[in-house]
Amino acid sequence: MNYVICIQRTLDYIEENLHEQITLEKLAEIACFSPFHYHRVFQAMVGESVMDYVRKRRLTYAAERLFYTDEKVITIALDAGFQYQESFNRAFKKHFGVSPKQYRKATRISGPLRGKACLNTKPLPGGDRMEPTFITKPAFHIIGYELKTKNENGQNKIDIPEFWQQYIQNNLGTKIPNPLHKNVELGICTNFQPETGEFDYIIGKEVTKHTQAPKGMVSISFPELEYAVFTTPKSNEESFIASIQSTWNHIFTEWFPKSGYEHCGSVEFELYDERCYGSENKEIDIYIPVKKRTVKA
Repeated sequence: MNYVICIQRTLDYIEENLHEQITLEKLAEIACFSPFHYHRVFQAMVGESVMDYVRKRRLTYAAERLFYTDEKVITIALDAGFQYQESFNRAFKKHFGVSPKQYRKATRISGPLRGKACLNTKPLPGGDRMEPTFITKPAFHIIGYELKTKNENGQNKIDIPEFWQQYIQNNLGTKIPNPLHKNVELGICTNFQPETGEFDYIIGKEVTKHTQAPKGMVSISFPELEYAVFTTPKSNEESFIASIQSTWNHIFTEWFPKSGYEHCGSVEFELYDERCYGSENKEIDIYIPVKKRTVKA
């Protein structure tokens, strides 16, 4: 299946329907994906969540109309998919830092404008050499620390590294009671909200089912699922983070299109153990819950 064609169809649909209601479910249907799988593939290929992309395209369209025409603000707001001028004004000011009327008076068009996305179809270096193993992981239970973040404007890429730094500097892992694997930590993404880009990120360790979480920690159980498990390339300290990010990109832009599988939602996580200690030959495992893809007509 050609994922580029699937995502491109939805990009074209967005451009043609900025003035209409656009839902994640409708876009996923056009792409012939499940809503969650579409959300994750779009994010990997375009670089931002789908609804954040739609919002930015609408506001850019409105900004151009404000600058280059004398049309009424309410007309532009409605054409940009906003039902009320008040909600348009709030969204516009939050994005551009000025009101629509102030923007219209500017001497040049400026701000965080978002053009139509151009997909990168080049394969990632080394991507074709990376194949997963498949495991069925029984239900498991986690105690750890929770962060609420979102992928809007890459916020999660700022929040999560800071969260890990705090976790390590304060030796928070030593406070998790009775871990099943003392030197194994999981970085878990769960409770995804594709419409808003929000999700929960948890750093924790596996424990037995009835272990009580101390104050300030969370306790979460996950069901038995089949996972595709990817091991990142061995890297030194300097290239370690880049190797993790390139592996995530490979999963959604290279592996999934050829695999016959799709992401089944719920949870995904990175497993950190003794292999990521030290400064050389560092690697981790990435667990993606998968199911056989259903071909839609």
